Amino acid sequence: MKDDKLSLGSKLLIGGIAGFVGTMAMTAAMRRMHARLPAKERYPLTPREIVDSGAKQLGVPLADAPARDLTTAAHFAYGALTGAMLAAMDPDPKKRAGAAWGTVVWVASYMGWIPAIGNLEPATRHPTRRNALMIAAHLVWGASTAAAIRELRLARETILADGPDKDAPR
Repeated sequence: MKDDKLSLGSKLLIGGIAGFVGTMAMTAAMRRMHARLPAKERYPLTPREIVDSGAKQLGVPLADAPARDLTTAAHFAYGALTGAMLAAMDPDPKKRAGAAWGTVVWVASYMGWIPAIGNLEPATRHPTRRNALMIAAHLVWGASTAAAIRELRLARETILADGPDKDAPR
């Protein structure tokens, strides 16, 4: 199914949409796994902690409802951005490659740029079960994103391809 004729812009669009879709699967997995954590570990997950910490660093107080909205928007935007990166690097990733990319995103985020900017402690200082939850969620995201990239590419080659417009008014 490799279509080497896809422009970078098309790859980024497909990957961004797929990453957004993958973030929905990830969010659903996170919600279900979070409910199974011991009560003392059932505090907000890292997407919310990142927003709260960032707002605090900027000296911008956030009420709960706007923080929930910002967390949702940031979480999905980051999923779309990293999905676009995946599609740019590999426009036809297998689910396994997507899951591996999800792991790379987790490591680069939770062991890299997030602690580097002083937003959260590195994942090595988070509870083990919460780390396991977030790693599993990133595997779900990556595999789902890869599957969505494939579906979007197939749709582009079939149902969205050029052809006669037989249902258009004449």
